[in-house]
Order: sequence, then C-alpha cells, then structure tokens
Amino acid sequence: MLTVKRALSTLKTISAQAATKLDHDLMSIQGGFSIGQLMELAGLSVSQAVFKCHPPSKGKKVLVICGPGNNGGDGLVAARHLWHYGYQPTVYYPKKGRNEIYERLTVQLNNLKVPFIVDSDFKSTLYNSDHVVDAIFGFSFSGPIRPPFDDIITLLSTHPGKPITSVDVPSSWNVDSGPPSSGIGSDFTPNFLISLTAPKPCSKFFHGKGRRHFLGGRFVSPVIAEKYGLELPEYPGLEQVVELPVPGGESEGEEEGRETGEGLEGGAKDVKGGFCS
Repeated sequence: MLTVKRALSTLKTISAQAATKLDHDLMSIQGGFSIGQLMELAGLSVSQAVFKCHPPSKGKKVLVICGPGNNGGDGLVAARHLWHYGYQPTVYYPKKGRNEIYERLTVQLNNLKVPFIVDSDFKSTLYNSDHVVDAIFGFSFSGPIRPPFDDIITLLSTHPGKPITSVDVPSSWNVDSGPPSSGIGSDFTPNFLISLTAPKPCSKFFHGKGRRHFLGGRFVSPVIAEKYGLELPEYPGLEQVVELPVPGGESEGEEEGRETGEGLEGGAKDVKGGFCS
C-alpha cells in the first residue's frame, strides 16, 4: 500500500477502456460483486468525500445532479447517505435511467421524502444550494453534450462561488485529455473530485489552490490491483476514501493536518445519527 505522501508521484491512473474491463472483472463470477454493490460502495465514497470537504456545519442544502447512467446511480446513493448524515439533499434527475436499480434507488429517496426537482426549478435550486454534486457523466461518456445537459454544465461553469464535487470525472471532461479546449465545459473545473476505483488520466488536469482530490476504491482486491498494475494508497481507519495531494493545492503540512480533522471518526459529532445509513 502507498502512503498519501507518496501517492501523487506514483499512483497509476487507469484509462476508460481498462476501467470498463476492471468493472467487468469485479462483476464476474470470480469477482463476485453485483452492479448494485459497486454502486452502493461508490455512492458511499462520494458521500464521505462531501462530508470531508463540506460538513453540515458549512450548510446542509446539497443539490445532487444525476445523469442517466451509473454515475447518476452513484449520485442517488450518495444523496441517500447524505440525508442520513443530516444534510438536506435535493436531486435533479432530468433523464432517468431505465434500469430497475435506478428505480429502486429513486424509491429509497422517495421514502425519505428527498425532493426531486423539475427542470423549471433547477436554476433557482442551484443558486440556493450550499453544495453541488456533479454526478452527470462518468468515465464512459463520449460524444457531444446534448440537451438538457449542455445548459446544466454551462450553469455549473458560472456557478456563483459555491462548491462543486464531481464524481469520478468532471462532466464534459474527456477521461483521458481533460477539459475540452473550447465550447461547453471548457471553463468548468469543480472544487473537489472523488475518483472511483483508481484515478483517471484527466485527474492530472485537476489542480489549483483550494482544490481537493479524493479516491474511493476500498473494495479492490489484491488480485484485481495486481492485474491492472494498481498500487493503491492505504485507507485510514474505517474510511472509504483517502485524500490525495493536488498540484498547486494546499501545502503538504496542511494536507497532513487535515486528514483527521474532518474524518468520519473526528467529525461524527456533527452528524445526526452517525454514519451508518
């Protein structure tokens, strides 16, 4: 296992093609996982990353924007966990996934009375939120950005200073080459990024002061890690995420001092009912 100090220089990224194969291996007979299990673990990781960078004391109104695929499913799971942490999540899900798993996740949120907003309420909800989770597109996205996501990403690009966490890949970014050179999303960079399983190549374009990068993949077996050449960092305690250094971000000392300050064990007093949801 890698320590966080060494992770930046040695942590291997994984391409979209390799990530797809890795997911297939995890869900094979030998891997033993179902897509529902992986989505649950991913969404749990997202929720923990949000808690670390934006605890409820900074504002409880979290807007979770979900796309129609697995990235959106991760967002639905995260919204449920955030509710149990004491946040007030709202979900914008303009193009719902048709798989039964998405329907079940939606029912779970309805049972908690988590609101799903309509298109006409999106802009006002965005501007009144304390934090935004971008769970629109994942590593498999390619091609032009079609409505309504073109307008959504344009609004996120001009969001008035409120923090945004992107799930795995910032929406509109190419998984390998990062943000587009022009057009929709060319000026979109989230404040926080939660990579899933392993960082994608586009994460090297995620840098700058104040930005924070997390990794959630505490379900990858040594056999899978060896097959794909992954040397994953050590996850502290019971946490499902580990923070990685960001080029141009806070100093190493600040990173180290913060590892236990906002963690699950250190921050539990800010959460209603604890972390088990």
